Order: sequence, then structure tokens, then C-alpha cells
Amino acid sequence: MREVPLTICEREFILKAIAERRRLDGREAYDYRKLKITFGIDRGCCSVELGLTRVLAQVSCEITEPKQTRPTEGLLNVNLELSPMAAPHFEAGRLSEYGVELNRLLERCIKDSRCIDTESLCIIAGEKVFSVRVDVHVLNEEGNIMDCASIAAMAALAHFRRPDVTVDGEEVTIHKAEEREPIPLSLHHMPICVTFAFYEQGKYLLVDPTEKEEKVMDGKMVIAMNKHREICTLQMTGNMLLLKDQVLRCSNIAVVKVIEITELIQKALENDSKARSSGEKFGFAASQEPAKVTANQQQAQEVDTEVAMEMAYQLLENGKDDEEEMESVSEVKILGPGTGAIGEGGANTWGVESEEENRMKENKTSQVNKKGATAVVDITGELSGDSEEEEVVVLEELDDTKTGKEKGDNKAPDTIDLTSALKPISKDSKSPAKAGEKLKKKKKTGR
Repeated sequence: MREVPLTICEREFILKAIAERRRLDGREAYDYRKLKITFGIDRGCCSVELGLTRVLAQVSCEITEPKQTRPTEGLLNVNLELSPMAAPHFEAGRLSEYGVELNRLLERCIKDSRCIDTESLCIIAGEKVFSVRVDVHVLNEEGNIMDCASIAAMAALAHFRRPDVTVDGEEVTIHKAEEREPIPLSLHHMPICVTFAFYEQGKYLLVDPTEKEEKVMDGKMVIAMNKHREICTLQMTGNMLLLKDQVLRCSNIAVVKVIEITELIQKALENDSKARSSGEKFGFAASQEPAKVTANQQQAQEVDTEVAMEMAYQLLENGKDDEEEMESVSEVKILGPGTGAIGEGGANTWGVESEEENRMKENKTSQVNKKGATAVVDITGELSGDSEEEEVVVLEELDDTKTGKEKGDNKAPDTIDLTSALKPISKDSKSPAKAGEKLKKKKKTGR
């Protein structure tokens, strides 16, 4: 998978922010991100977090034959791995050009600076020596891998312990950790890498660039230095030209940063040794901060409870007097439909209707009765001659007298008999013409 480039808007925004002496994460130009160093349960295992960039270093050793040119010196190998877990554009199984550059630079920083006494790794000259291997795994890539990898590698080497060895003639005995205390490696110094990013041909300078800041930079310079102000290695990459004053300025900044980082490594080693000796929890699991829903703490405040206590005593005294005056009542008083009370309890006002509500309901029923009922009084005839016989019913209002109720009665009738109002159509009339003739006869007789 190819690396996703920045858009033109993002590039212009980052460059404009750098020109205004601002950074995306709010840091100053010479500030590092938050650095966290933790050690695992096994010796020589170290995890370093530099902001969101995370690197894991593991140190191991084995007994091998030395080189013919250096028969009294042990071996030191450094390997850096970039996996797709760190970033999608890293390929699994082989290093890219960027990975080879980082691996070579880390090897120059640790191995070529001779920070480890390799002669102390010799068991039998020309036959058996310790071969120490440092494996650096990049877990997450968020910019400035080189600084994070160098810190993790040096902290893991300082934390590592090799087994003790006894030589008796040609016999070599390797003692377990339960038998003899393992021996730490002999470190002469701690070289730490400090990365500088340049913009607009060296006009602007940033320390510890992030991933987005690295994509828009003109070039960078990596200085490996120890706390004794000794430069172990220096590398410049990119299309830019730097002056002598700029290089000296960067080296002075690197001295301050290396001293601070070295102190953090020493402090982390001391805390780990104290936890191991005192029996406290240690390792990656103990270093993880648990997520809490409520992390804020409120300070304790003094509350004056004298007034509240006096009121409470008064309420208790009044309660005792009321209990003495109360009499036991076992009879139930009916207060309304579905409600009752025992003792001095009041009436339940939730379901009991008041007199005004009853009057309102009575007025509504009287208004409905005045309108009257409806009944069937007439039949118009058939719709068509060809269809089957159909009955059409016309409804109109009836007076209270037709329902058999008195006019003064306000209650609505329960049932209405409509059978007397129905008049079925005679079977003789099968067409509209015959129905019209009958109507004419009725009119003549009416006259």
C-alpha cells in the first residue's frame, strides 16, 4: 500500500503555522513530545512511547565463536524492523530504503560508537564469546522513529543482564539466575539521537518532528550524542544547504536534550530495580494506567452541622409529643368510591371527583338529550330497475315524545326502537315508472 500524501491545503497550512512559530500539537519549536519508558518482566525488554510513536526493544545473548580478527571481543548486532503494524505503507518481510537508512544509522549510533565494552563479553579467547543482539520493533509510526528507537535500544541494553559464567580449564559452566545473580553489560556511555527538521532552506528549525511535519520538511539532521558532549554520529538528508552556525546551534540544543533524556532513562532504571527488590508489581501491565470514568477529585470541605443538629433534635422531640397524643383507630372510613382511610390520614384526591366535576358532567348529558335521537321515516325507492331490490333508508331527527321519554327527563335513553319507522318497498313496483304512477295517484287522492 502506498503512502498517502498530504493535500495542498494541509501542506500550506502546516508551513504557514511553522512560519508563525506554531506547531500542530501546541509545542514550541525545541520541545519534545511526552516521553514514557517502561520495562517488561524479562530483563532487556523495553518499550518507549514518544507521543504516538511507539517502539519495543528486546536484547538477547548467546555463546558463539569470535571473529578471527578480534578473538578477544564479543559480538554486538543491531536490527531494526518496520512492519505493516506500524504503518500500512511498510512492507512485511523486507526493509525499504527508509528502513535500511534507519537500521544503518542506529547501528552507527550504538555499535560504531563502541558504547559497550565488547572485551567483557569474552569467555575463552578465540573460542567462545557472548553475542549480544538488539532487536528493535516499531509498533506505531507517528514521526521521529530514530530518536525513539535509540532511546529504546540504549534503555534495553542498560536493563539487560547476561548469565554468569565459570571457566574451569576448557569446561564452561553457565549458571542460572537462581544459582548466581546475572551480570549487567558494561556500558561506557549512552548515545542518544536527536532529530532536527528544517524548512525554507534552514530558515525555520523544529525538534522532534511529527509525521506530517516530516512530509513537508526540506531536510533533516540527526545528531547522536552522549551526556559528555561527545558527538557519536551526524547525518544530514534532504535538498538543503546548512551553514556552520546552524550546525553548531543544533549541537548545542542536542546537548540539553541528551542530558534530559539520559536522566529519564536512569530514573526509569532505578524505579524498576526498586520495584523488583521490594516485591512490588512491575512490567508492562503494571505501567498501564486504567481508564476511569470519574478521574476528577473534589477537595474535602468543612460543613457546620450545629444548626442542622439542633433542628434534628427539635424534630425528634416534636415527633415524640405527637406519638403520645395519637390514638389507635382500627375502623376504616370510606372517603369516596374506591378510597378509604384509617386513622388521621387524609382523603385520596387522585381518583375522587369533586362536586363541580359532577355538575359539569350532568350539564353535558342534558345538552346531548335536547338534540334528540334519529330514526328512519321514509323510503325513496329503487336505484335502478335492472338491479336487485334495494332498500334506501332516510334518517331524520325525532322528538323526545317518539322515543317514549318525557321532555323533562335529562337522562339519555339507553336504547332506541327503530323497527316501527321502517317501511319496506312493495314487491309490485319493479321499475321507476310504476313508482312514479303511484306517487301521482297519492297526490290526486290528497287533493
